This record gives sequence, C-alpha cells and structure tokens, in this order.
Amino acid sequence: MKAFFRRITNPEGAPENPLPPQEILPEAELLDAYSAAVIGAAEKINPSVVNIDVVKTHPGPANARLPRQSGGSGSGFVFTPDGYILTNSHVVSGADTIDVTFSDGQVFSAQLVGDDPDTDLAVIRISAPRLAAAALGDSEKLRPGQLVTAMGNPFGFQYTVTAGVVSALGRSFRAQTGRLIDNVIQTDAALNPGNSGGPLVNARGEVVGVNTAIIQPARGISFAIAINTAKFVAGLLIKNGFIRRGYLGIAGQNVPLLRRVVRFYHLEAVTGILVISVEKGSAAETAGLLPGDILLEFDGRKTAGLDDLHKFLIERPAGQAAELTVLRGADKRSLVITPEERPS
Repeated sequence: MKAFFRRITNPEGAPENPLPPQEILPEAELLDAYSAAVIGAAEKINPSVVNIDVVKTHPGPANARLPRQSGGSGSGFVFTPDGYILTNSHVVSGADTIDVTFSDGQVFSAQLVGDDPDTDLAVIRISAPRLAAAALGDSEKLRPGQLVTAMGNPFGFQYTVTAGVVSALGRSFRAQTGRLIDNVIQTDAALNPGNSGGPLVNARGEVVGVNTAIIQPARGISFAIAINTAKFVAGLLIKNGFIRRGYLGIAGQNVPLLRRVVRFYHLEAVTGILVISVEKGSAAETAGLLPGDILLEFDGRKTAGLDDLHKFLIERPAGQAAELTVLRGADKRSLVITPEERPS
C-alpha cells in the first residue's frame, strides 16, 4: 500500500499531474444545447416574422351616424421571397386595412389574397423585393417531446420567443366556423393573444406549424395548424382565393397500422385514418362508417393521413360518389360514400 501511495504522490505528498486550472470559456460555449437550439431557431426565423395590425368596420346601431371601427393585431411569416405571408384567418378576415411590420421597423400595406376559415389559415401579400422567406419543414416528421420554438407578438410585445415541446400530434380543434380542424399540433410553448398566425419552428429553424389557439383556463396547452396542411391550403388560396371542399362528417386522427395487417393485405401505406366520431345524418353515417374504422383508401388512392383525405375532398366535387376502403377490426371492407357540400 505504501509503494502504491508513493507512485501517485510526489515527495511532498501533493498529487502528481494535478489538473490544470479551469479555463474561462467564451460565452457561446457556456450555452447548453437547449439554449443554443432555441437561439439558433429564433435568429433564423426572425427576419421572416411580421406583426400584423388590422382595422375592421362593424355595423353600428341603427341611429349611429358612422359605423364602428375596431383594431386588432396578430402575427405572420413570409413564406415566399415575393411577399406572400401566411397567417390565421381570424386575424385578417373582414379587415379593411392590413399593415405589416418587420423586426427592422419597415412597414408595408398588405392585401388579402384569400382565407379559409375552416382551417383558420389566410394568405396576404405585400409589395417588397428580396424578402427573407421562412424555410418550411415537414410536420409529418414531428414526434412528441420534440423541441419547438414559437415566435409572435403577444399583447403587442413584438418578436417574443417562447419554447417548449410537441405535447401531442393528430389533435382535432374546432375552428370559429364550427368545423373540426384535424391533424393539429399540441404544444406547451406559451402562446397569448397576438401570437396567432406566427410560426412554430423546429430546432433547425424550419416552420412546422402555424400557431392558432390556446385554451384560456389552461396553462401549457397551445395548438398549431400543421405546416403540411398549411402548404396545401396556401397554394390553393394563391391560385383561387378560396377553397371549396367536400364533407364526410367524421372526426379522425392519423394512426399506425399493425405490421401483420400491412403484410396480409399488401398495403402500400403503413398508416391510416382512425375514425373517432361520425356525425348523425352525414354522408359518413349514410355510407355505414363507424367509429373505430380505419380509412385506407379514398376512390382508389391511399389515405395515409388526414392531409391526403383533405386533398381528395377538395379535388372531388360534392355529390360525386367515391369508394372507401376501410379496415374494421381485421376485416378489409369497401363502402360507397357521396361527399356533401360543407354545411354552413
């Protein structure tokens, strides 16, 4: 024991090869991975985020000389270099004037290109050259627990950054029109009035959702429209200015399929749409759809997720019958359904 002790100490008894004094690291190296990810995402998306101020006119009392006007604000982000901006429908719908302010203080007047209250999405446009467009990600690749960052202008506090995680995927949320918005992202990133329309971004600074709503009594429960839904809706709004879609009368969510089912039926997709509920008197009830059914195909095209079904219902006019392929238990069945016009 004494020989061993002599080998690791010097004659004075101090340890040999003492550790060098800790160096003072530069500030950037002191950031932990979480902070670095949030900062990086915020700095990347910041040039694309805008504050939106609107003025809306409301009918006044019968004896009023002038109609009543009110102001409102929200958020949005540039998604093309030529000035197209994505935001929420409830932020800009019915606005008489729309003003857009960037983080560097530049202000532009915007025009409404189109809005879709059923998904609470809208596209506006400004005339400005060489804008910094946000990178759009893939919301299908999100996983619960994944880090996300939200940017917006809550209560007029411009360019506020909050961070959290994806709490759940495939949620349904009721729009102001009363229609259920499917495939919604739930997050605990703090949102407040004014955040509506702002981007929800991943650690790479890619937009994966459009912040849309909070549950007022609760804390840490916020919702965002999946960016894959927003991409499709924005394209149609730019093209037509509006969206007309068929209506089935179901609420659903994306689910994985059992491997043995995929192998047994030689399915192309490994996911489908689980029917959560069926409205009474709807096309889905008439066709015989039941809660618990899993949609596999619509008119011969695979429905791997709700985004697929939404596209098919927009492309196919109401009143035209289509074949549905569903999985009920372990049985694969075919049903005939006739989409209806969306009820008002």
